[in-house]
Amino acid sequence: MNGNALMLAGVLLGLASPSARLLGQAPVPMQLTLRESVEIALRQNPQIQIANLRLAESGQDQNIARSALLPQASFSTTLGVERINLGSSFGAHLPGIPHHAGPFEVFQSGTSFSAPLFDLTLLRNWEASHQTVRASDADRETVREEIVLLVVSQYLAALRASAQVRAAQSRVDLASALYEQAVDLENNGAGTNLDTVRAQVELQNEKQSLLVSETQSATALNGLAQLLHLSAHQAVELSDEQSFFETAPSSPEGSIERAFASRPEARSLAAQESAARLEKRAAAESRLPQITVGGMWSYQGNSAPSAIPVYAYQGSVNIPLFTGGRIRAQAAKAELEIKRIEQQQAQLRDRIALEVKDAEVQLGSARNQVEVANLGIDLARREVAQARERFQEGVANNIEVVTAQDALARAHDNQIEALYRYNQARADLAHAMGQIEDLYAK
Repeated sequence: MNGNALMLAGVLLGLASPSARLLGQAPVPMQLTLRESVEIALRQNPQIQIANLRLAESGQDQNIARSALLPQASFSTTLGVERINLGSSFGAHLPGIPHHAGPFEVFQSGTSFSAPLFDLTLLRNWEASHQTVRASDADRETVREEIVLLVVSQYLAALRASAQVRAAQSRVDLASALYEQAVDLENNGAGTNLDTVRAQVELQNEKQSLLVSETQSATALNGLAQLLHLSAHQAVELSDEQSFFETAPSSPEGSIERAFASRPEARSLAAQESAARLEKRAAAESRLPQITVGGMWSYQGNSAPSAIPVYAYQGSVNIPLFTGGRIRAQAAKAELEIKRIEQQQAQLRDRIALEVKDAEVQLGSARNQVEVANLGIDLARREVAQARERFQEGVANNIEVVTAQDALARAHDNQIEALYRYNQARADLAHAMGQIEDLYAK
């Protein structure tokens, strides 16, 4: 009996162990290119989803404004019991007339309708709602452009951190080889213990730099996953690491006027201005007559069997005579809104001009910095090779080697920073021109 129980337990453990191993495994990292990252962010980022919902809300507001211009109809059925005090109706009790009438039933069932024939205020409100939809759509495009810029910047930061890890690892490998060289020379009597200790200190410094770079790389990847709204347990790996060292051609030269026409913020303000001007017209035109028609048709009686058809049709003209200053205040408010938007447009034009000019300057400078940094890498590697050779031959101690290592580290840092600035300036110029989604997502 005990043997059977042990056998059964062994079988169960054997069946459960693969599942346990699977549960314990880390999720497979998601390989992402820059374009794929942008596409995922445009689908999943919460800010973009919120902007989509706001656009949908403004579309429904437009439908509500349009419905006020269309005929309205309703159907109702009522059945009640009434008792009337006749004395209160006449103001006094009259001889020969009873104090009350009823109780009696009242039944009514039918439709009623109304329709505006001439109401410019409702028309302007509907036209203004159309401009509000355009503004919401432009605001959504603005959010998309901002998210694309954030994703591109974060991806570039992750590429920079990954490049720093590779550079730090190569320096650790070099420092390790130089440390072994110093140990060999000391063992052979051609070097000193001071040279060995100095090489070991340099190796530890490079290992420390590698740990810092690995931490920065992991942090950058976590930030990218958050922007893409991925699962907290989803690991991410970059597929475009080699492209970081390639200087992709820059976007077309910027034009401030073209940028102002392309930026969705400018389109949003233009639509808001149009809506404000329509609201001002609506306020002014609310002084005009408003013509409506309406009526009802129903069955009415003391009960449903005794009900007969009744109807009433009417037309009305409403002309505002005195509104307590409401119309004048509405027009003044709309005028103030127009002036505020005009100031925002002037401010936006200045900001776009500054962004375009700064991005062009940064792009040109970064392009030159990349060329200088690439040359610096070649020279630093040659310096390390020559210093290592002189140390091997006993012509000099390893102070020259350590100095050359430091120069190579600075050259690596300069190259990585120059490449990052170039790619970031390229993205900034595309964003300033309102074309960043076209550049990185299409």
